[in-house]
Amino acid sequence: MRKDAAVADDRPHRARHRSAPPRPPSAVPDEELMRALYREHAGPLLAYVLRLVAGDRQRAEDVVQETLIRAWKNAGSLNRATGSVRPWLVTVARRIVIDGHRSRQARPREVDPSPLEVIPAEDEIDKALWLMTLSDALDDLTPAHREALVETYFKGRTVNEAAEVLGIPGGTVRSRVFYALRSMKLALEERGITA
Repeated sequence: MRKDAAVADDRPHRARHRSAPPRPPSAVPDEELMRALYREHAGPLLAYVLRLVAGDRQRAEDVVQETLIRAWKNAGSLNRATGSVRPWLVTVARRIVIDGHRSRQARPREVDPSPLEVIPAEDEIDKALWLMTLSDALDDLTPAHREALVETYFKGRTVNEAAEVLGIPGGTVRSRVFYALRSMKLALEERGITA
């Protein structure tokens, strides 16, 4: 019976341990090493790196984090090392700062994205190109034809209103608009635009 009692007592104990995922045996010393490294060296290392990066705290924190990650990756050799690991950490941090500085010097300077925001959308570009082509075609017209077309089509006046503004009879406005439209069609076709 005692054997059964021992087995019965052991089962709940095993069930408790099954609920938590088991840790690999090698992970525990690495975690302890990382906690110890962080606790002992992160503060002084951050102060050192802050001087190297001219007070840029975010960059300094990134360098310290990268240094501690490299220490974690080299945990086996750090465990075997005798003496303090701080000189190794300082050397790694300094090299990370130097490498970062060199990479920023080597690559072209980043451009400010704000000029890209003022570039018009594709529809606006098409509209601008159309207006430039239209303006260019209008320049091919005679001044009299251009005036009649601008008053009626672009300013939205009736033939009689355009005649009054231009000081010419309504029939003349109609005639000039007719010939202006015909000339515009030819001018646009010459520019590759067909209706």
